[in-house]
Amino acid sequence: MPKIDKANAPKGAGSRYPAPFNEPCKGRTWLRLADAAGLTQFGVNLVRLAPGVWSSQRHWHTHEDEFAYVLDGEFVLMTDEGEQTLHAGDCAGFKAGDPNGHCFQNRSNRDALILVVGSRNNEDRGEYPDIDLACAAGRYSGKADFRHKDGTPY
Repeated sequence: MPKIDKANAPKGAGSRYPAPFNEPCKGRTWLRLADAAGLTQFGVNLVRLAPGVWSSQRHWHTHEDEFAYVLDGEFVLMTDEGEQTLHAGDCAGFKAGDPNGHCFQNRSNRDALILVVGSRNNEDRGEYPDIDLACAAGRYSGKADFRHKDGTPY
């Protein structure tokens, strides 16, 4: 299996959310490791959150399983059950269709690193229980389509 050159992996930064929902996520960066290997059936992202930054708004996926493994630092995992602190070596999984929204927040004073793996199902929609936001299906075939919960575009 070819070794992935992380220095040449596709990079991303910030947030695609419409304002004001993008604010807590602006300081995140990631490497698209699955893309660097040419993988198409699942995504693998190495996500770095600066202090005070969130991985995303709290969300759940209609058709996509998601797995996260903390590599370095400390995160607060937010779910319907409340807050749970995760440290290096801890992991969490989120089953497709389970409406228990999740996100990771870095409340520490140093960067934190998490590996996120998810299936790439183009039928998947993102649902955001705490805010007036939804993501339409089709995000793997183009730009994310964020809308209000009533369906009107941002």
